[in-house]
Order: sequence, then structure tokens, then C-alpha cells
Amino acid sequence: MDDMKIISWNVAGINACVKKGLFDFMRAENAEIYCFQEVKASDEKMPRDFDPKYHAYHSISARKGYSGVSIFTKIKPLSIMETGKVDNEKEGRILVLEFERFFLINAYFPHAHRELKRLEFKLIFNERFLTFCKGLEKKKPLIIAADFNVAHKEIDLANFRQNRGNAGFTDEERKWFDDFLACGFIDTFREFVAENGHYTWWTYRNGARERNIGWRIDYFLTSSSLKSHVKESKILKDVLGSDHCPIVLKLEF
Repeated sequence: MDDMKIISWNVAGINACVKKGLFDFMRAENAEIYCFQEVKASDEKMPRDFDPKYHAYHSISARKGYSGVSIFTKIKPLSIMETGKVDNEKEGRILVLEFERFFLINAYFPHAHRELKRLEFKLIFNERFLTFCKGLEKKKPLIIAADFNVAHKEIDLANFRQNRGNAGFTDEERKWFDDFLACGFIDTFREFVAENGHYTWWTYRNGARERNIGWRIDYFLTSSSLKSHVKESKILKDVLGSDHCPIVLKLEF
């Protein structure tokens, strides 16, 4: 049997996170694969001096200093998938690598923004993403590492009453997440932890992180056919370097 550890983290600027100890964190965890969202770096400014055992792949936003996702992997993928039909705004939101047993999707979903000015755009992106995943899953199972920019259930954010209807907790976003899971995907963290109080993002204001007033918006989802291979899914809430914290998925094949 082979063990595999995958770590996902919205780093809120990969170069800024490197200055705060990202490489030290990566060396200490020694994961097979790292998925980073919101890297905010052009290809030429992407950090190059990490462990040469890792292959690095990036999807860069056409807009400078915005969005972007990266994957660092010890395991060389069989292929890299084109996802322009989903991210047709070229915002660097999706990167898909094919491995022997699964497709790995690293995604950074749009934020609906204040006054929900990007909610319609996000819902269109979401539906395209679902269609893409349904097609891809016909070939082999999926592992999705993503900042979905939505708290799915009331237990996934501290102040759910005050935030109902706000960006990231609208009925439309939450229903889409329901529909996505109903298509045969599992929220791996909830396979292990049922209670509230577990979050992955905190505003920098008012000491929210210290008081654990947060949102769980970062997830590892997998095809249900991989459920028996998922051995651990957890949140590394004490790891600093971003307004998000890393999440970990461990599998056994």
C-alpha cells in the first residue's frame, strides 16, 4: 500500500508567504503534493528555489498580481489538463493534473464580493466547474483541493446568523455546494469531524483568528469511489503565513 499526503493552502500571495516561512513549512510536512491558491505571481516571479525533487506547475491570471494557482508535486503527472472552458476569463483559477489513480484539481473559486456584485459570475463559474468535473470523472476519480469561497453549512462559520445572505453564505452558493456533493462527491473533513468551531479563514480585523471567529471555506472533496482510501482530513489552524490556514488530506492506496 502507498501512503500519500496532499496539502492545500490559500497563501494570499506566494512570495509573501515564502517570506513568512512557507518553504520551512513545506520541508517539515514533506507532503507528496502541495496545492496553493491565490498565488498572485507572474510566471517569471514564481519562487524557483524550493526542493528540486518537486515539479512545479502554475495557472497564472492574465491580470497582474491577482488570483492564480500552483501545484508542487514529487510525483510527475501523466498530463496537464486545459480548463479554459471553465475559467474563460483567464483568471488563473484552475489547474488539473492527471495521475495514475486520479485527477487532481486545484481551484480558487471567485468571491461574490460586497453587494454580491460578482455572484452571477461565480454561479456561472460554479456550473461550468460542475459540468467539467462530471465529464472528467468518467475517466477516473477526482480529488479537488480548493478555496470554494463558500461556507457550506451553518457549522462552517462562527457568525452564521449575521452573515446569512452575505458573500460566501448566500442561499445560491450553498445550494450549489449541496448539488455538487449530491453528484457523488464527499467533503472529506466532515467524514471525520461533525462539530462546529473548525475554520480555515479569518479576517485580520478585531483579533478574529485569536478568538476563532472564522469561516471554513477551504475543502478537500473527492469522488465517493475514493472514500475508502481517505485516511485523514484535517485543518492546520495554527500554521500562520496567510489569512487562511493549510488543510491536509492523507490517502492510502
